[in-house]
Amino acid sequence: MDIIVQKFGGTSVADEKRRRRVIEHIRRALGEGYRVVAVVSAMGRRGDPYATDTLLDLVGGERTLLPPRERDLLLSTGEIISAAVLAQALWEAGIPNTVLTGGQAGIVTTDHFTRAEIVGLRPERVRDVLALGHVAVVAGFQGQSADGEITTFGRGGSDTTAAALGVALEARAIEIFTDVDGIMTADPRIAPEARPIRTMTYVEVANFAYLGAKVIHPRAVELAMQKNIPIRVRGTMSDDAGTLIAVPALSGATAVRERVVTGITQTPGVTQIRVEVDGVDPMLPMAVFGAMAENGISVDLINVFPRGVVYTVRAADAPRAQALLEAKGFRPAVTPGCAKVSVIGAGMAGRPGVMATIVSALTAAGIEILQSADSHTTIWVLVREDKMTEAVRVLHRAFRLGEGDEAGGGPSGAEGVRSSGRPAAERTAFADLSGARPGAGSQAAIDTGKAGVHHAVSKAHHGDGHAV
Repeated sequence: MDIIVQKFGGTSVADEKRRRRVIEHIRRALGEGYRVVAVVSAMGRRGDPYATDTLLDLVGGERTLLPPRERDLLLSTGEIISAAVLAQALWEAGIPNTVLTGGQAGIVTTDHFTRAEIVGLRPERVRDVLALGHVAVVAGFQGQSADGEITTFGRGGSDTTAAALGVALEARAIEIFTDVDGIMTADPRIAPEARPIRTMTYVEVANFAYLGAKVIHPRAVELAMQKNIPIRVRGTMSDDAGTLIAVPALSGATAVRERVVTGITQTPGVTQIRVEVDGVDPMLPMAVFGAMAENGISVDLINVFPRGVVYTVRAADAPRAQALLEAKGFRPAVTPGCAKVSVIGAGMAGRPGVMATIVSALTAAGIEILQSADSHTTIWVLVREDKMTEAVRVLHRAFRLGEGDEAGGGPSGAEGVRSSGRPAAERTAFADLSGARPGAGSQAAIDTGKAGVHHAVSKAHHGDGHAV
């Protein structure tokens, strides 16, 4: 059977009006012959009765004394409530469905409460539900450890749920419904001329996700890439086709055209640390980064020189990092109030002139570059945080990302919108893309380590939340 996984974020299921749109998307997929798995997040945002942050606030918020196990029990209820509410709306619309928790859907995790990782999937019960002709409504963000404990994945966990089930079920596609119409060339609140990106590679979108864009969780991209399952990021309240994420080598209307620069992202709240010594000390980098790793401080934008190192940490970690270095006898130079601006594009590898354009544009605008690093698909520059917004706008204009009908040069004909609201030829596009997936047949064979896209994302970048 042809399966499609649709994930609906918290704002998508927050009220009756939005849930009606969710039902329209599900009904349309059913009408096209798909069996549908609908993964849901907790309803709404902080302040809404059953939002994740609201539930956490019941026990003191981030300062709660509740142990991680009990915290997971509490937070998992948000998605379960959301699933049950959507199930009622589906029944009222005449659509049979069955609600499953993450554990009931076969998601097996580690027992690292509040930050569990998936170690296996047993999706047989989901398949049984789909075989009955029911929509499987799955509570996102959660799983179950081998000894039966309820666990949660942390922020963005429902994206991870959707991607993992998509891989395990060998779905034709994964659709991420959110409150924006796809992924933009920049944050439209910063660059008003930002445009939707019609097609992206997995590596490009993973970079976007790791480097500040919050439309999709990077781990979800890593999982989908394992079997080349296409992802479409779409707006719940819109009929726009959104952004298609897929392999770049496919031909025809579903091809993802490689371009030099795809978009600009930003990460505020960064502190630069510089450690230098007189003479050459080959043990300096190990002493500095060993201290950071031992104390769980993630480092980023790393430059190593014969006489010193320069790197960045999150602003919240800076006082502790400085104290650790001083305790070892170093005199670190600390520059607070910085921001990382990232220029991302799958086509920049081997293309001369990208860095020259960045330097020229920022220099002309009077924006000082404090540090830089690069990978095959991204160039990062560190600037003063009070210059971050201007830097994003300047670079967005320098690479002419706001020009044309759509960003990224993806095909427009086959990506058009039918009067019914479903992107034209979408089912054919998804079938073509997923038909190219290698290694079909291993339903629960999911690589639970860092997927290959993570290594492609970062040659110089280490700020993915892991201490290195």
